[in-house]
Amino acid sequence: MSDYEVRPATLRDAKAVAEIHALSVKAAYEGILPEEELRALAPATREAKWREAIEYSEPQVHVVVHGSEIVGFVGFDRSRDPKTPPTTGEIWAIYVKPEHWGKGAGVALWDAAREGLEDEGCTTVTIWVPIRNDRAMRFHELAGFKREMKTAKTTAIGTVRIEEIRLKRNVA
Repeated sequence: MSDYEVRPATLRDAKAVAEIHALSVKAAYEGILPEEELRALAPATREAKWREAIEYSEPQVHVVVHGSEIVGFVGFDRSRDPKTPPTTGEIWAIYVKPEHWGKGAGVALWDAAREGLEDEGCTTVTIWVPIRNDRAMRFHELAGFKREMKTAKTTAIGTVRIEEIRLKRNVA
């Protein structure tokens, strides 16, 4: 039994989601992005984005709670990639506070997203992961995702360009 509970996010959760997003990205991208780019990832720049996502369910956002504290979140919906069938879902974002990495919070979020995508009629799910983010790559591969080798692309984060690859698996 997990110490983590997942529930749909409410508007009151937007600030916590933004803080977790900024904190987790800083930890996950250390050594991938330069220090000045990491410092620019402030929660204030993300709160409005997450408030809007929660309000309009685009993407659907769920949070994972440990005790009374929100320690992570997942955003999921239909794939944003061009030419994908409507049965393809996408994990738009999945982040957990670093002190909860490897303790089951991410798995609880993934399970909730998988169930939500299945309810939406999705049969496959994708996620874009930076190639150099070994921890994220390992997490998703352990969850059954496989790399789609021909999908590698370069994405700008601030002034830095990083290589990403799409991973894919069946929802069920």
